Amino acid sequence: MFKWMLICLATALPALAQQKEIVRVEAEYDPSAVAELYSKTPIGLTVKYADSSERKTAGLLGGDIRWNQVQVQTPHGEVRNGVLTFSRNAARPDNYKLRLQVTFSGYPGKSWESDLQLPYLTGIRFRHYADSLKRGIHFYLNVEGMYNSGKIYPLDTTRIRFASDKGTIIGQDLLIPLADSLTRQIHVTAVYRGDAAMRVESEIPVKQLPDDESLIIRNADEVSKPSSKKKKRQ
Repeated sequence: MFKWMLICLATALPALAQQKEIVRVEAEYDPSAVAELYSKTPIGLTVKYADSSERKTAGLLGGDIRWNQVQVQTPHGEVRNGVLTFSRNAARPDNYKLRLQVTFSGYPGKSWESDLQLPYLTGIRFRHYADSLKRGIHFYLNVEGMYNSGKIYPLDTTRIRFASDKGTIIGQDLLIPLADSLTRQIHVTAVYRGDAAMRVESEIPVKQLPDDESLIIRNADEVSKPSSKKKKRQ
């Protein structure tokens, strides 16, 4: 029995000696997961040791630390097998910075804190597809969100609330009746639902003149038909 204990101790000592001192754990998210819009993203951990060496987790960072050896806890969401699911509303008060508490198997009773900065909205802007609105035709209110990551994405009504002083807002479309001949322009406001202070306004002109239907090709014969308009002599 005593001999067996010595053998076990002799086997365990080298393993314990291999547990290098961890000085820091750094976290990052997958930039291709569009965390600007969605609340789920793969993450990766880089473990920094006292001897200046480092190791990375498997998955996103392609390291050799398996996720079944790691436990990550955060008050803003949960991490399972290297995938973070987070609450954007819960992270907002901390400026979208998640506090992670990381533990590793082989380091009993120890944990390390790491901050994970998620992308967040820095501003919104109108980007109209046309320079004027036509009566009786839906005008799409295109709003883009600019993020601290440098990326720009279109935003829909789940994130933007619209209002106008004339016409009717239908979803993300602005419509003015065909019979309305008095309105010359429409004032439109877009407000970010997550922060009422983030808002933009735009004046959209209403087209007054009818389209020139003489330039519209109605059938194949008109493609080869010469123009009826004569060129002016020089």
